Amino acid sequence: MVTPGTTHVSSSPEQTEALGAALASDLRAGDVVLLYGEMGTGKTTFVRGALRALGNTGPVTSPTYTIARHYDEGPVPVAHLDLHRLGDLAEEDPAFLADHVGPHGIAFVEWPQIADDDGQVMPRVVARVHLEHVTPEQRRVRISP
Repeated sequence: MVTPGTTHVSSSPEQTEALGAALASDLRAGDVVLLYGEMGTGKTTFVRGALRALGNTGPVTSPTYTIARHYDEGPVPVAHLDLHRLGDLAEEDPAFLADHVGPHGIAFVEWPQIADDDGQVMPRVVARVHLEHVTPEQRRVRISP
């Protein structure tokens, strides 16, 4: 289990995946996890670890170009969104996030600052994961409530 309010240093993709898996052990339908960090810090790697812990065995790839990917292999559906390519959600269909985030499944949202959410669209944010480069091989992973 990973406790919100903790900071970890990851020295490998496997360690980053393990942190994602540990966080996933407490997730349930309706929960939202927000992921912050520059390109290449390991956001999708973190999500891959969480998805493995949630029962998904297939490929897990970044949704950068597709905006959203859905994984239905485990007991709870999971949505993985990357809002980076969206300039502003105000230009999108108002139901865009509601199609992916809600009580039916778990959602991981990369670049959530694009949504500028005030808690209306993503009301059950259970963790905010901040990943940053320490060295080319190491990442600092801060998990806050």
